[in-house]
Amino acid sequence: MTSTEWIGSAAAALTTTAFIPQAWKVWHTKHAADISLGMYALFTLGVALWLAYGILLAAWPIIVANCITLLLAGAVLVMKLKFG
Repeated sequence: MTSTEWIGSAAAALTTTAFIPQAWKVWHTKHAADISLGMYALFTLGVALWLAYGILLAAWPIIVANCITLLLAGAVLVMKLKFG
């Protein structure tokens, strides 16, 4: 693994992992009133576009990270619509 790939993988792991506490908290508390619907809608769309970009480049750190982040952000967005 090159240093560029290592940096990309580390960045992907950190930014993806950062969403786990938010998704867990909303799931656990069933409370999403303080979460911005607009922000999560735009963010989820942005992550989907990053995923498409990663697929077009065949860049695995981008693909894997954005698949996971899309699932987590999408889950928070769905919970916001359901609970929030």
